[in-house]
Amino acid sequence: MVDMAEINKRFDIHEIAKNKLAEIEKYKCSIYCCHSTGCKSSGSDDLIALINEIIKEKNLTDTIRIVSTGCMGLCAHGPLIRVEIEGKPDILFKRVNPDITRTIMEKYVIPGLQTKGKIALDKDLEANVLSLELPFFKKQEKVVLKNAGHIDPEDITEYMARGGYLALEKALKTMTPAEVVDEIKKSGLRGRGGGGFSTGMKWELAAKVPTVDEKFIICNGDEGDPGAYMDRSILEGDPHAVIEGMMIAAYAIGATSGWFYVRAEYPLAVERLQKAIQACKKNRLLGNNIMGTNFSFNMDIRLGAGAFVCGEETALIHSIEGARGTPRPRPPYPTNKGLWDKPSCVNNVETLANVSKILLKGADWFSSFGTATSKGTKVFALTGQVEHSGLIEVPMGTTINEIVNEIGGGVTKGKKLKAVQTGGPSGGVIPAKYMDMPVCYEELKKLGSIMGSGGMIVIDDSSDMVALAKFYLDFTVDESCGKCAPCRIGGKQMLLLLDKINKGRGKKKDLEELKKIAHAMQKASLCGLGQTAPNPVLSTLRFYEEEYTNKLLDGKDKE
Repeated sequence: MVDMAEINKRFDIHEIAKNKLAEIEKYKCSIYCCHSTGCKSSGSDDLIALINEIIKEKNLTDTIRIVSTGCMGLCAHGPLIRVEIEGKPDILFKRVNPDITRTIMEKYVIPGLQTKGKIALDKDLEANVLSLELPFFKKQEKVVLKNAGHIDPEDITEYMARGGYLALEKALKTMTPAEVVDEIKKSGLRGRGGGGFSTGMKWELAAKVPTVDEKFIICNGDEGDPGAYMDRSILEGDPHAVIEGMMIAAYAIGATSGWFYVRAEYPLAVERLQKAIQACKKNRLLGNNIMGTNFSFNMDIRLGAGAFVCGEETALIHSIEGARGTPRPRPPYPTNKGLWDKPSCVNNVETLANVSKILLKGADWFSSFGTATSKGTKVFALTGQVEHSGLIEVPMGTTINEIVNEIGGGVTKGKKLKAVQTGGPSGGVIPAKYMDMPVCYEELKKLGSIMGSGGMIVIDDSSDMVALAKFYLDFTVDESCGKCAPCRIGGKQMLLLLDKINKGRGKKKDLEELKKIAHAMQKASLCGLGQTAPNPVLSTLRFYEEEYTNKLLDGKDKE
């Protein structure tokens, strides 16, 4: 007979964490190498192999450990390597190549292990050092990204050593499902996928639906906005945080199965997610009677085929079922009739990554960040014409000025800020005169933009706003599923008008026609894609109409 108590004891997360911490403490030096998609594409695989080769060559395998991590944030300066030597300040090296790596090892790491106190940095390396005192690092508040760049995402024991799965244990052993829901509601956590709906309220709605045989929890990782890579980086850098959040959500709503829906264009995120799920199964964190309780849960992955519309929850559900990814009218909402017509709760990657932190530190701690109605932090992919482009996390309510000029280091090449685009193809532009506006759901909406999933593109004063609006509309027209006429026909007609204006053949009446079609699409389109597709056009017309009129035939309404 199988002794379940003995099996559970063997996979005790407290013991695993304790042993891992003891193992880490044996090393005098830890070298963290960014191994995310961006840095891998710049050659970080070769750097890791070279460091391992030098460590073996110098017989330092018991002294130095190398950790392949997720995104460290400053993507524009990758590949990145951070060196932590016992008794010495941490140093972050940028734009590292094999020659620089060898110099780091031979002129900093090895001498640093042999010398007490400070060690002078070799002149050959000075140009490759990034100060950890930069506002880019100091001005952030890491909650979701706390582990990214600090752990090996493919090692479950490293996640446990930093408190991983303690929140799940707390939920399963000390809280009822209703208490978990109440804590998430109290925290003020809202959906980070763009809608901003109360997560706790969504869970409560799903929990109240009577279970006939099963319910589902679904993680939406179908990140499709141009310039956005927040969800990809979270899955690559800390997949267990999302898994743990999903398991807690499943317990709260009474689900027994979970599905990850991730873009097939994210192979590294999918690979690490698969490894994390296997590690959970091996450690009895998935399956029957998890942690010796009555809670049983399993999960699987479905790959998206690159359809932007599948970010909409009903289209996503159809895609998981094997059908064409098209949205359907709501109600009924997925919480009542979702995957295979069963009650289903769909949450975004970043939303679920917040859950374990909230349960461990409390709703009051989480709600201490942000504004009265937008609680917590938000992860942004800061891109465009900005000095320090990359992945950042800031409290809700942080101003655009702080994000662009302090954290981002200002606009590149000495140019001036013209606007910031948020929300991708569904969002709008925020002119430079609103630099002191706090970034939160309500304030962005007032200016005709949205939070979206977290893309933030910095636009300098050389940019053409008509061309920008056309770029985004071209994207949404191409990505429309074609199911409803307002989106299918309206989007195409708007694009033809924009193209006409951009080529200098437009008339004043074309601007009014653009607005007319846009408002019709917003009111009549079936899903969020069609409803928000006009936003970039309406937003640029609102703030930069002169750029449109300047492209009209002599600026006059004539044949």
